[in-house]
Amino acid sequence: MIHTLAITKNNQLISDLTLEEILDGDYKWFWVDFNQPIEMEIEKLHHPFEFHPLSIEDCLHNLQRPKIDFFETYTFFVTHCLNPKTIKKDELNIFLGENYIVTFHHHTSVEVHAVNNLLANDDIGAWTQYTVLYQLLDHLVDNYIPIVYEIEDTLAEIDENPDKKTMEALLDELFTTRHQLLSLRHTVVPMKDLVYKMINTEKLSALLMKREYYSDIYDHLLKISELIESNRELTTDIRDSYLSYNSHHSNRIMQILTVITTIFMPLSFLAGLYGMNFVNIPELHWKYGYFGLLFLMAIIVIGMFILFKRKGWFK
Repeated sequence: MIHTLAITKNNQLISDLTLEEILDGDYKWFWVDFNQPIEMEIEKLHHPFEFHPLSIEDCLHNLQRPKIDFFETYTFFVTHCLNPKTIKKDELNIFLGENYIVTFHHHTSVEVHAVNNLLANDDIGAWTQYTVLYQLLDHLVDNYIPIVYEIEDTLAEIDENPDKKTMEALLDELFTTRHQLLSLRHTVVPMKDLVYKMINTEKLSALLMKREYYSDIYDHLLKISELIESNRELTTDIRDSYLSYNSHHSNRIMQILTVITTIFMPLSFLAGLYGMNFVNIPELHWKYGYFGLLFLMAIIVIGMFILFKRKGWFK
């Protein structure tokens, strides 16, 4: 589906025009949004817009790396937005020309919808295609922040473990969270590089007049990037702590089993010794031999228990 809106010389907003009406008309600037376009609508990128085939190819091959490409008559942006529920990446492509902006996406973009509503309810005279670009990038980046904070809350819950989950369940959640952070990093770092190029390029002269706004977006991306790195380090610390605890717990179990085995070794020896089928065993016909052997076994158990306790093996 293709949505269009145009701003007249008198700062009036006209929407739902055909592409031919927009391109043939004398407008201050216009915005064309390709929202989940079908094949026939995708052909409009070739004609009448006549965008470069490489740009169109990037639009069709989803999840390109965020980047900025400069062409003779327009600038092409590949940006990533994130689904807050699944934390999956979606691509938003932007063509920025002298008096137009074209957006292209294969998914329903909440950022495009939000900016469209913002434009419809604001002073149209203060808007240009560069304002739309800024608002789109700003909304994209702002939507990253709740996802990072939600991951932080998840890590805090894993660390505190209020529900007393098993270590296996916690490690599964931890590795899932770590994978999410890695996916976020693959989005945020290239987006940070993209905005940095926008701030420092000389080819987008109109953007240089609003450099402080894009610097603010860059600062947000820098903060998000630092949060992602710190959270990834936290996942490593939590993982190492759990593994160390698991190793310590296993060692304690082995220590207790070793103590039990050690205590029963002399008892097994005595039981085996007097369980042999030799006739001439001196104590075999002794009246109190059975009780004496039990008494000796008890003395051995008590003595070894006291010895191991003094050594701190039961702490």
